[in-house]
Amino acid sequence: MPYRQQYNQWLHAPALSAQEREELMAIADDPKEQEDRFFSMLEFGTAGLRGIMGVGLRRMNLHVIRHATQAFAQVILAEGPQAAAQGVAICYDCRLHSQEFARGAAEVMAANGIPVRLFAAMRPTPELSFAVREYGCIAGLNVTASHNPPEYNGYKVYWSDGAQLPPRHAAAIAGEMAKLDIFNDVKILPYDTALAEGKITLLGQETDDKFLAHVLDQINDRQAVEQVADTFTMVYTPFHGTGYQQIPYVLGQLGIRHLHCVPEQMVIDGAFPTVSSPNPENPESFALAQQLAKKVDAQFILGSDPDADRVAIQVRDRDGQYVQISGNQTGVLLLDYLIGAKQRAGTLPEKPVALKSLVTTNMARAVAEANGVACYDTFTGFKFMAEKKNQLEAAGQGQVIFSYEESIGYMIGDYVRDKDAVTASLLLTEMTAWYAAQGMTLLDALQALYRKYGYYGEQTLNLVMPGLEGMAQMKAIMACLRQTPPTTIGGTPVVSQRDYQTGTERQVATGQETQMALTGSNVLSYPLADGTTILVRPSGTEPKIKVYLLATGADRAACQEKLDRYAAWAYDLKKMAADQ
Repeated sequence: MPYRQQYNQWLHAPALSAQEREELMAIADDPKEQEDRFFSMLEFGTAGLRGIMGVGLRRMNLHVIRHATQAFAQVILAEGPQAAAQGVAICYDCRLHSQEFARGAAEVMAANGIPVRLFAAMRPTPELSFAVREYGCIAGLNVTASHNPPEYNGYKVYWSDGAQLPPRHAAAIAGEMAKLDIFNDVKILPYDTALAEGKITLLGQETDDKFLAHVLDQINDRQAVEQVADTFTMVYTPFHGTGYQQIPYVLGQLGIRHLHCVPEQMVIDGAFPTVSSPNPENPESFALAQQLAKKVDAQFILGSDPDADRVAIQVRDRDGQYVQISGNQTGVLLLDYLIGAKQRAGTLPEKPVALKSLVTTNMARAVAEANGVACYDTFTGFKFMAEKKNQLEAAGQGQVIFSYEESIGYMIGDYVRDKDAVTASLLLTEMTAWYAAQGMTLLDALQALYRKYGYYGEQTLNLVMPGLEGMAQMKAIMACLRQTPPTTIGGTPVVSQRDYQTGTERQVATGQETQMALTGSNVLSYPLADGTTILVRPSGTEPKIKVYLLATGADRAACQEKLDRYAAWAYDLKKMAADQ
């Protein structure tokens, strides 16, 4: 349906509130804004939905949430009565409208005869994954936009293993959405009625206690923490989000005595008033945490994103400044620490395995394999790591002790199948305390790892392309790279051209093509003659193309020289597409 027709349909829809109708009337003379809001639906993918909040087909609002949930309900019902009877778990974060959207989704599920376990208040994303597994639900959904700016919200969808949806189920939901009228084909049972009739059950402290018991079981070395407990001081911030209760609790249970939480950011607020963006990957987000850290003389800062599935850390250097450790580096440190801690505790399994995404540092593989731990790559997304973990463990091929991505996401233990900042915060703090007991900071530890395993350097470049024009530009870049694959980058020969969409690898020197084990994702990879690997992929949740530079060299300076040289090629990608 043309965007003008969609606009008019929405404008006159009885389901709209007066406030929503007023928002649409305000763009009556703005065809470009109408097109942006109505030219298509938000794409439903394996990451669910994510977009700017507002009225429109291509915005996050209650009507879009209900529409997606009706489609999701039909996919569940197609699994059969027994599957539907297992019910769904629903969670939400601190964002504006998140509770409203979660209740709207619950109303639709209940109207379709699918029992709902709805968290009574906001909770971290990993607890939703845990609840799906703990209560034997057929599926789950979480209303969150993770670390996106405050104008965004999102809708993450999970299947019965507690991981985000596999591609076939995501495609099935998208297919159902295309068939359903967004207003006329959606079933709704009012929230209070569904609650009174027992079709919605509220989850609370009893689920928290079960989840947190599993988290605390991950502790490896209480003695090391106790050894430095009187002198070890740290700062934590939840960035106004869902980690504000559980992360301080588990750190207290670990034995941390001097924990200081950033008071302004312990206030729940979906507008995130104290940061430009609530993304812990951005060092500038830690300004208030650094102020507090200097005041209390803290050695260590930890921050979780609003839905508490990702966590970043900063460490005080020898000059008293706080330095951010990247997700790549944090994962390498934690992997190496866990291997050693489990060896010392006698809990390392017989066939230990580590998982990482394709775009995560190759240093993780070096650390794992040097210690007798198998290491496997997966596509970006913890659903792929969960799938690989389930596959390996079911076949008796190994037990996964750690999974991570460079974007500060970590999965540990068997009780969740997604990123988990609650457990990661516990273990990152344990690790930092253990090194403190050895007289070392994490910066010291990282340098020791480089000396032991070799020097690696990584950089992720975000080529932001918003709006309708941006979508076309992103497609053009990927198409251009496929039509004319590079044979040199930054003056260095490309060894092979890997296209993970088709699963093919072509050797540049010989033209020989082979099939790779991983296939079916829109990722291009270029291993270079100097040991660098460059990967290009569109983001699944934001309007940008991400370019990953993974370098290795004789020392830090050699790695940085490569990163600088190849970054120039990456920034030219926009121009290359425009010239086609």
